Amino acid sequence: MGSKLNSGSSRTRSPASIFIVVGLCCFFYILGAWQKSGFGKGDSIALEITKQTDCSILSNLNFETHHNDVGEIVDPSDTKAEVFEPCDVKYTDYTPCQEQNRAMAFPRENMIYRERHCPPEDEKLRCLIPAPNGYMTPFPWPKSRDYVHYANVPYKSLTVEKAVQNWVQFQGDVFKFPGGGTMFPQGADAYIDELASVIPIADGSVRTALDTGCGVASWGAYLLKRNVLAMSFAPRDNHEAQVQFALERGVPAIIGVLGTIRLPYPSRAFDMAQCSRCLIPWTSNDGMYMMEVDRVLRPGGYWILSGPPINWKTYYKTWKRSKEDLQKEQRKIEELAELLCWEKKYEKGDLAIWRKKVNAESCHRKSANFCVSADDDVWYKKMKKCITPLPKVTSQNEVAGGALKKFPARLFAIPPRISKRLVPGVTAESYQDDNKLWKKHVNSYKRTNKLIGSGRYRNIMDMNAGLGSFAAAIESPKSWVMNVVPTIAEKNTLGVIYERGLIGIYHDWCEAFSTYPRTYDLIHASGVFSMYQNKCEAVDILLEMDRILRPEGAVIIRDNVDVLNKVRKIANGMKWDTKMVDHEDGPLVPEKILVAVKQYWVGGSGNSTSLDE
Repeated sequence: MGSKLNSGSSRTRSPASIFIVVGLCCFFYILGAWQKSGFGKGDSIALEITKQTDCSILSNLNFETHHNDVGEIVDPSDTKAEVFEPCDVKYTDYTPCQEQNRAMAFPRENMIYRERHCPPEDEKLRCLIPAPNGYMTPFPWPKSRDYVHYANVPYKSLTVEKAVQNWVQFQGDVFKFPGGGTMFPQGADAYIDELASVIPIADGSVRTALDTGCGVASWGAYLLKRNVLAMSFAPRDNHEAQVQFALERGVPAIIGVLGTIRLPYPSRAFDMAQCSRCLIPWTSNDGMYMMEVDRVLRPGGYWILSGPPINWKTYYKTWKRSKEDLQKEQRKIEELAELLCWEKKYEKGDLAIWRKKVNAESCHRKSANFCVSADDDVWYKKMKKCITPLPKVTSQNEVAGGALKKFPARLFAIPPRISKRLVPGVTAESYQDDNKLWKKHVNSYKRTNKLIGSGRYRNIMDMNAGLGSFAAAIESPKSWVMNVVPTIAEKNTLGVIYERGLIGIYHDWCEAFSTYPRTYDLIHASGVFSMYQNKCEAVDILLEMDRILRPEGAVIIRDNVDVLNKVRKIANGMKWDTKMVDHEDGPLVPEKILVAVKQYWVGGSGNSTSLDE
């Protein structure tokens, strides 16, 4: 009885239920069509919200340089924003984590005092680093390789100290860089030609290079026209502004040193590394520095040593060292190279070249001390006196870690770290999708700022580089990108970036970057401020961006609209002209783009500054 009654009542309700469902479907269809027509209240509310974020096309944001006439400071239009005052002019070349006065408080042993030593929170500057009086936009590449405005780096000591070595000459109101170096008096081109007689530089096999103790980076500067991208570093030492000169020329470089901390690069990153009279004591600390170079050198990569102790028989009197001492040093280098499985390929005059074996199976070495693992956890980690193990192979001819295509084919080929699934969550398909996405983003950036890709922005930084797809989409001989992988990033992708033939570095954006002020023309930051929301203050990150950005340089910040509104408020107090732009997919997408231009202003006498009108 019960089951029949239930069955009957459900049958009597069926027509009514069907009628209600059909009615609701019709109602929502009509409502949806009405809203889609543009007259729906839901759309009008959404459009009003997006209007409030001021996400419009940049009709009044001027990206062009116009700094010939200098006027007085203009008060920011946004009165609600905190106004950041200029720092004293003594901070014109302030490098917070490699500052000379702080460095002298640390031990000199093993160059500890030249490593990164950042100021504590209560000593951080909350002001804007001024440009020197008379600052000018650098010459466009390739002229910038050879000429730098004296007003931008007003230091002549190198023209005296390195006069006979042809590093740099002072001519009127510019510095000229003839391309000379301590170990290549005939010029960098002639030196590279000699290297190319042994190393396959011309065919794209060699793309990434490391220059240790780079001076003014002429080696890296002249490699660029051969499509080789060098990461150069030198300490901030008594030779003023070496790295600053390099970046002013438009050549990749950072302030850095081989000391006690591991280099901020992944294992198997560089196709080639060199020391050209870099004065690094390669045989000290049980060969630790050679072991660190071995870690970052790709299997099959080349190490170049020009200068002491090579050709010691000719130069021992000049170097004021005994024959016995120099002979012992070279013998020790040879022994360490053999231990590392580097095969000597060339020695002539002042130059020696070794090649690293492509895998451990092809190496028949004596017993060696191997590191436990080949992890890339290097940020502030102590350098190790052990050999970094290579990935295992199945044959003596296989390249450990995977063979790379020649550049430029390797730029978009599937990197071995992805094909071997060494980056969790990243597949060949997601890598290709990432490339497509960033190509779309960069095309949109170019519509917003037509100077992108024109050569106006030579030194570019990507603060959260991911897989390097932004840099790949913007790749051009007119520019280069410093791809930064934050130390707190969910995925360690810097090895992938190097396998693409790009360069980059690990960094924590709660601290200052290892560079001089005014060394980047364009800074790109995607998701950076969301990533660091609970790590450190947005204002400190923005002030650091301002420090390293050139006057009239551009910024592109991509993030959630709520985050960007807070960022924009801070930026408006920093002498930046800002504008919010909608996502490429339209105004209803919560991710927005904040674009900005740093105004031209310079330091004056005392604490005064002047601002271009």
